[in-house]
Parts: sequence; structure tokens; C-alpha cells
Amino acid sequence: MSRLIKVLRPPNILDYKTGLTLQQKISAQPANNVTSFTNYLLLLEHHPVYTIGIRTKGYTDKDENYLKSLGADFCKTNRGGLITFHGPGQLVAYPVLHLKLFKPSMRWYVAQLESTVIDLCKSMGIPNAQTTSDTGIWVGHNKICAIGVHGSQYITTHGIGLNCNTDLEWFNHIVPCGIENKGVTSLTKELKRNISIDKAIPHLLDAFCRNFDCKFEWDDRDLIKENNDGFTL
Repeated sequence: MSRLIKVLRPPNILDYKTGLTLQQKISAQPANNVTSFTNYLLLLEHHPVYTIGIRTKGYTDKDENYLKSLGADFCKTNRGGLITFHGPGQLVAYPVLHLKLFKPSMRWYVAQLESTVIDLCKSMGIPNAQTTSDTGIWVGHNKICAIGVHGSQYITTHGIGLNCNTDLEWFNHIVPCGIENKGVTSLTKELKRNISIDKAIPHLLDAFCRNFDCKFEWDDRDLIKENNDGFTL
């Protein structure tokens, strides 16, 4: 059975909190009505922001103030994983899925995300992208894609951050995902040519379709239009 997923790709860079609110709105669909649940894949790009998951690993208000002084926002979230960076040139993909329509297992879900990113990298000419004992997808000792997810009543939020042509200097101010003595990389750095988000998206969608046995439908509505309720779906 091929499941339908609606794809949203806003034309503009969004602040992180806007993307978070959009996820919350979509994931608020009734979890007990599986057949009427609308699955989404949000393909976003954020203004510079450092985010921390449910494990803060010692980051204090002083650290937060320092990171904000660099010109980035700072947000605490309910995803898994430690601190990371999102910003221009990074493809942030948030699947909001009801796993009972796929497989009711967060372990399976994370494995499918990992396979999706690895397949994307291979299709673009990076054959050695892989998982390790550390979270995320790696090329050698450098992380090319961070993964941090949340699940509640089998509904997923958060997702992946794939460095396309991201300014990697932003990562120098943190220990990305709390992993010492390792670095970060991007599609652009590995392929030695500029790889924009829009160039990476078709590869992501193709790999996502194969790994999740789904098909896509683009949603061209303005889901981010603000109104008195915040957002409209």
C-alpha cells in the first residue's frame, strides 16, 4: 500500500518558532482517527538558530546569551538529541506522520530516516555516507545530517537537518549534538560544488518515497498565513 504524504515547501526562510508552531498545528489532528489523518512532510529553511533537545548537557543561560550574541536565536525543544544549529542553506525536513499508517515503531521510523538520507547522499555522489554509533549521518568523521525526532501517540514531529550549502562556521561555537572531537560537513563541501536546498529536494523526495513506501502531493495552500488563531490549515 502506497501512503499519501502532502509536501509543504514555503518560498521564504522561516524563523524556527514559526516552523515549530506549524508542526504543532498539523500534529494536533486526532490521533485516534488514523484513517482521516493527513500526513505531511515540511521542507523548511530557517533563520540562524541553535536548538537544544530534551537533554541539555549543561548548557546554561550564559551559553544561551553567548549564542544569541552571535546573531542567532536559541530555542529549547522536546525532540531527542543535544544542541545543534539550523540556518540558511540547511534543508530541514519535518515529517508529521501517523506511524500506524506505516509501522507503529519509532525505532523503525528513525532507521527509515537514516536510510533516506544515506540514499540521498549516494544518489548525489557521496557513496560513503553512513550511520555510526553516534546519531545522524556521517561522512568519515564529519556529520552531514543531524537527526532528532519526537513521537507522541505514534505521531511524529521534528526530523532531520541536512547541510546543503550551510555556512559551517556556525557549528564552531558549539559541540554539535554533544559529540566531541568530530566535525560537520555539507553536500557542497563533499561534492566541491554549490548544492542548494532546491537541488537536494528531488533526491530527498525520491529516497523518502522508496523508504516509506509512499507517494507525494504538493500542498500549495498558504499554511503559514497568520490569522487570529495563529495559523490556518
